[in-house]
Amino acid sequence: MFAIVRTGGKQYRVAAGDKIVVEKLDGEAGSSVTLGDVLLAGEGGELKATDGLTVSAEIVAQAKGEKVIVFKKRRRHNYRRKNGHRQQHTILKITAIGAAK
Repeated sequence: MFAIVRTGGKQYRVAAGDKIVVEKLDGEAGSSVTLGDVLLAGEGGELKATDGLTVSAEIVAQAKGEKVIVFKKRRRHNYRRKNGHRQQHTILKITAIGAAK
């Protein structure tokens, strides 16, 4: 069974046992989270109703993404700014797709 869930403004196709990298969620490694915003669910070619359907996942780790360099320059004005950014991520392992408890 698979499901399409929305978290952090993005959509992910998940199935039991999958690992996904999402925007930072609160929680420590080893704790479980419930993703309640299920947009679509199905098995094979059949679609199922998403009323009350949730996806439970376990937090594997809290991590940081690759560094992105932000460089600004204005010609002939002696203006240069260099800045770096590393986005916070959460790595999730999908444990089950099922009804809300």
